[in-house]
Amino acid sequence: MAASPASAGSRPNRAVLLTVTCLGPCMVLLDNTIVGTALPDMQHRLHTQLTGLQWIVDAYVLLVAMLLLSGGVYADRFGRKRVYLTGVAVFTTASLLCGLAPSLGWLLVGRVLQGIGAAALSPASLALLAAAYPAPQERIKAIGLWAGFSGIGLAAGPVAGGVLTDVFGWPAIFLVNLPIGVVLVVVGLRNLEESRNPSAPAIDSPGTVLSVLGVGALTYGLIESGARGWTSPVILGCFTAAVILLAAFVAVEARRSAPMLPLRLFRQRLFTVSNTAMVVVGFALMGSSFFFSQFFVYVQGSSVLRAGLQTLPVSLAMVVVSPYAGRLAARHGFRIVVTTGLALAGLGLLALGRVHADTGYGNVWWRLGVIGIGFALTMSPLTGAAVQAVSPQEGGLASGISSTTRQIGAVLGVAVLGAVVRTRQSGGATFETGLNSAFLAAGAVTSATAVLTGLWLARSKPAEGSVAPRSSTDRNALTTSNNTSTKGR
Repeated sequence: MAASPASAGSRPNRAVLLTVTCLGPCMVLLDNTIVGTALPDMQHRLHTQLTGLQWIVDAYVLLVAMLLLSGGVYADRFGRKRVYLTGVAVFTTASLLCGLAPSLGWLLVGRVLQGIGAAALSPASLALLAAAYPAPQERIKAIGLWAGFSGIGLAAGPVAGGVLTDVFGWPAIFLVNLPIGVVLVVVGLRNLEESRNPSAPAIDSPGTVLSVLGVGALTYGLIESGARGWTSPVILGCFTAAVILLAAFVAVEARRSAPMLPLRLFRQRLFTVSNTAMVVVGFALMGSSFFFSQFFVYVQGSSVLRAGLQTLPVSLAMVVVSPYAGRLAARHGFRIVVTTGLALAGLGLLALGRVHADTGYGNVWWRLGVIGIGFALTMSPLTGAAVQAVSPQEGGLASGISSTTRQIGAVLGVAVLGAVVRTRQSGGATFETGLNSAFLAAGAVTSATAVLTGLWLARSKPAEGSVAPRSSTDRNALTTSNNTSTKGR
């Protein structure tokens, strides 16, 4: 009889824990999709060009991509509650800085801090759930709810961004995070229990610094090349520095006993091909969605609010289809589902590259829907493939690497496709023509990757001690975090 009150009392605590840990990633994903809708208003009010808009997105995504793996290690070593709430506090404070930013420079500082906060809270939230729900079936249900909350953020972003920007202006899309963040910190301090992993690996500081600097130099060169010229000494110097820094990163990771990115995992073809395809998913999805609102506003003359509504087919399709992707992969295999998804997304992007100012929305929305369906079919199975390629003990690491590669692709997508648009414009083409070229380039890369996965997305040799997930439910539990990590998405 004495156990009954304790048992009853534990349920509200778990409910609070579930709510607190789900709302953090939901806030991050909501912020991701809101920003894309508000870019035209930012360009007008901040008096910036396309390069400035690229930095508004990539300053955030770059930090998320490079710190995501380290964020999980920090949570295990220093306490999941501490790292999660610190991440929420940093993200919330950075949102205030973004909302009050008087210039592009201050906004970029805020976006960098937001990226640091998101990279801390996202893996820590899932680690808190895993620690609180040790029973496999309970954990699967909790992760499913975690993914559902994040899906709400993904779907609500375009509409919320359109409404807030249309009524209050772009600062409102950041200030909306403040009440959510404050409530999460206050409630989390009182209700979350601390947990850590005493055997967590050491923090790979050299690898983290080299990866941030290397990818950052590459991103700077790609974004600024449109304004400075591809042969500018500054741009050539950035590309040279990127090569040197990334080569140093590989050398350091090869020698460390506990690297943030174990290079030995890439000896497995299934792991290598799945992560290569995930880079392309991030590249094409984030790179193209960066221009969706700009197409509707600048090419077709829509308002910001209407543009937010017009981009909904992509996010809605992803929210609806994503939960079934893992089950389809379990039934039909990774190769068929991923290749089909990439082929659909590639065709959708190629079709989007044919739209013009006078194309009616009735002939546009279905192209966006096909893109969303295609990418929704790829992300969970690609992470599942990466997880299946390694030993069971390294499943969490493989999932984290898969999320990281998608974020790296997102950074490069915004930079490269933006450079395509700027290069076309510098040659005398219109912004509409530049967008068409960017969508066609993204579609071509995605279609080519569909061929790659169709030929090579299969296990060449089982990793020692590795086993396939026993059911589609188990596989979904392993891969759900990839569908909802900050990307962008």
